[in-house]
Amino acid sequence: MKVTVVGAGAVGASCAEYIAIKDFASEVVILDIKEGYAEGKAMDLMQTASLNGFDTKITGTTNDYSKTAGSDIAVITSGIPRKPGMTREELIGINAGIVKTVATNLIEHSPNVILIVVSNPMDTMTYLAHKVTGLPKNKIIGMGGALDSARFKYRLAEALEAPISDIDGMVIGGHSDTGMVPLASHATRNSIKVSEFIDADRLQQVIEDTKVGGATLTKLLGTSAWYAPGAAVSALVQAIACDQKKMFPCSTMLDGEYGLSDICIGVPVILGKNGIEKIVDVPLSEAEKAKMKESAEGVSKTNGLLDV
Repeated sequence: MKVTVVGAGAVGASCAEYIAIKDFASEVVILDIKEGYAEGKAMDLMQTASLNGFDTKITGTTNDYSKTAGSDIAVITSGIPRKPGMTREELIGINAGIVKTVATNLIEHSPNVILIVVSNPMDTMTYLAHKVTGLPKNKIIGMGGALDSARFKYRLAEALEAPISDIDGMVIGGHSDTGMVPLASHATRNSIKVSEFIDADRLQQVIEDTKVGGATLTKLLGTSAWYAPGAAVSALVQAIACDQKKMFPCSTMLDGEYGLSDICIGVPVILGKNGIEKIVDVPLSEAEKAKMKESAEGVSKTNGLLDV
């Protein structure tokens, strides 16, 4: 199993690290445009192998896509990260050109690859990857929902003063501060609805804190987060590589599901060896349906800024 990570910045390096530590891939290739940067990150990570007990081979390359040939899965993290005060949508001009070039080059050398898109605005970049590659819809996956759901569970555990292993919850919709739809009605602590443990006002605060999870970290760090995004990507990659049939909310091209078409947006999917193996239809409340529709309108508006 060969995995390529494009972009050797903080998010890309975290992706590579978590994938390697889980030891399910034979090789991870890190590619970056900055001379020597990916090679340095790869060498640094390989020097942790004996300490962390993994045998995955990690190599780096400066913009040589031939080194990515035969990749089973490729992760696109490249692009400029958010700065404090920026929305994900404001990154579209620069990142669209980068994602288009990267996706085209990856497909040229690995025509059967499954793509995982991390670059922001993530739903629109996932849509762009569809338009420029022509890959089947099951082979292009946007990461955002997996990360947003992890942040939702973190906030729920915090509010309930519970271990996070007790908590289950999911976020669908667009990967943006205004587009996320945390499914509070489905959130549970050991199968018991979280509304049994906290009142409506506290639960609403959890929802609002989740939606600005990325912006909160950007303000604190001065740039985008990287540990949780890297962990989210590694979970998706492992689910595909190991054919786990796990359910994650991911940005996927919809063709009538959830009443939406010609749009990539976060919905629950089953991930296995073929990428997205099934889109799961989850019953939504009327309020959640309305929020999902509003989220889709926002994503469609951003998609309209693309030159495709």
